[in-house]
Amino acid sequence: IEGMVVVAVGWSGQVGVDCTFKVAPDSSNVKLEDLDLAKTQVILVTNYGEMQLAFRPDKAPRHVENFVKLCLQGFYDGTKFHRVIRNFMIQGGCPNTKDDSKQAMWGSGGPGYRIDAEFNDLRHLKGTLSMARTQDPNSAGSGFFLVHKESPHLDNQYSAFGNLVEGVDVLDAIANVQVGGPQKSTPVAPVVLRAAVVLPVTKK
Repeated sequence: IEGMVVVAVGWSGQVGVDCTFKVAPDSSNVKLEDLDLAKTQVILVTNYGEMQLAFRPDKAPRHVENFVKLCLQGFYDGTKFHRVIRNFMIQGGCPNTKDDSKQAMWGSGGPGYRIDAEFNDLRHLKGTLSMARTQDPNSAGSGFFLVHKESPHLDNQYSAFGNLVEGVDVLDAIANVQVGGPQKSTPVAPVVLRAAVVLPVTKK
């Protein structure tokens, strides 16, 4: 299967005793090089709901490849959206956010390597998926953000590489959580990325 399947279970003679659950495709044996990255999508399963992403390998091929690779590895599972600014963006992807004792280091972690910038003509509109970085343009790793409100000042400064196709309501819900901390951008209650589920589409 290439997408989520909803399974409903009921018991004969037991009124009101039923349940539904989602089954994700098994991506444990999926090879990155076999994927059609223009058609492959990812579902971010959070404690606020699900957000489904599509990618633009025609605009930022290395960023798309890196993001999907990390998703396949389970790298993002259990991380948090550690930086939330309503009417701007929500940011996640730092492995340090799995450990509350490392809060001072949230946002500084990565996969152990860096990716050069792939600035392009994709605009930072609401729902745009883009890569976080330091002041060095060629410093992307695993940190990413989803734009909550159109932010033209980010255009050609950050590598946009995809967009939200479902779950705008979840983006809104996360962007509106109560925040605190020194920068007034740390969610008071954790926003957890429970799993980044790849919906693989292989090359024909």
